Amino acid sequence: MLSKDEVRALIARGLAGHELAGKRVLVIIPDGTRSAPIPLFFRYFHEELWGRVAALDYLVALGTHQPMSEDALNRLVGISSEERATKYAGVNIHNHAWDDPTALAPLGVISADEIAALTGGLMARSVAVTANRLIFDYDLLIICGPTFPHEVVGFSGGNKYFFPGISGQEVINFTHWLGAVITSNVVIGTQQTPVRAVIDRAAGMIDRPKLCFSMVVALGGGHGQESALYVSESAPSSGLNGLFVGTPEQAFAAAAQLSSQVHIRWVEKPFRSVLSVMPPMYDDLWTAAKGMYKVEPAVADGGEVVIYAPRLAEISYTHGRAIEQIGYHCRDYFLKQWEQFKDVPGGILAHSTHLRGLGTYNDRTGEERLRIRVTLATGIGRERCERVNLGYLDPSAIDVAQWEGKETEGILFVPRAGELLYRLKKRLPRVG
Repeated sequence: MLSKDEVRALIARGLAGHELAGKRVLVIIPDGTRSAPIPLFFRYFHEELWGRVAALDYLVALGTHQPMSEDALNRLVGISSEERATKYAGVNIHNHAWDDPTALAPLGVISADEIAALTGGLMARSVAVTANRLIFDYDLLIICGPTFPHEVVGFSGGNKYFFPGISGQEVINFTHWLGAVITSNVVIGTQQTPVRAVIDRAAGMIDRPKLCFSMVVALGGGHGQESALYVSESAPSSGLNGLFVGTPEQAFAAAAQLSSQVHIRWVEKPFRSVLSVMPPMYDDLWTAAKGMYKVEPAVADGGEVVIYAPRLAEISYTHGRAIEQIGYHCRDYFLKQWEQFKDVPGGILAHSTHLRGLGTYNDRTGEERLRIRVTLATGIGRERCERVNLGYLDPSAIDVAQWEGKETEGILFVPRAGELLYRLKKRLPRVG
């Protein structure tokens, strides 16, 4: 565990490599669906830079998540509304607007031939690259966020904060569907993937100096509980197992290596039942689906994952209508009926397949066979669950205590699901 003094020294050392007097600095940070001591970094960046730089602002890498309110933004960086209006009055905190064309700037196009090379021939189509135009108002772009195993790209962090974090729809939809075609089960927890290759290529189009602070967040108890996500003033620990500073590519590579050691739990035998208890930071199924992604590789054929979040009542605040139209299905359900689904945004198709997991589809008989069952024990009712091809369980019927301590019986209880990855002790499949 790094101390706060060690973190502060690393921040100072990283910033010292850049001549920042009179320069404009933009820090790109995650939203509230990621565990990280962002308030600690917000405070240290301000102490190191305020008064030296011409601007110190923040951009939240929402991807397609819903915008954060002013109160939520204040909580994200650990300040009160009074502090926002006084001590930090000169600091702007922006939400990314992925669906507002006026908020985006074109960067270029990755050709079909290059996409074919980057993806090992999986796809061959050109991709227009756009990003939030705010980045061109600054002299240095700082990425500041955690690295965890990730269902689309392998590990989060690094250039992922640009794409899809602050990008337009084209890159978001392309990269998510690319990951879905490879499948989450294969991609997750793999450092170098075709999706990462496309993201790094797109990031190369941003002609601004970049600096990356990649965190590896400590998860206590070995089961995903947070140990120190919002570090108190008196706590000596930063809540981090590691912090790596450098270019986005360098910092990501080092952080992913450490994350693979601390955020993956290897198990001897698959589980037949999993209860994924989702923390409050996931407020719809679009984000709470990580309770499935992070355990799927360790679930036995025919097993079941129960996503437990009684307060959760929405499928997606942003994409709910589209998801309810197509439902949740395996990858081949869409690929073998491509003419019917080709106009659905790739990000939505990807979410559908990631939550539903591996399976097969017979286009002659119309039969879909899914490897495992996915059941919601949430505020989403039975009728809606069944309509989108998910199981339903009344959350009030679940006694969480009965799930604990039964791993030897093939039952896994994850008290804070979404960030710790479970995998069987076997060689990871190759990607690409």
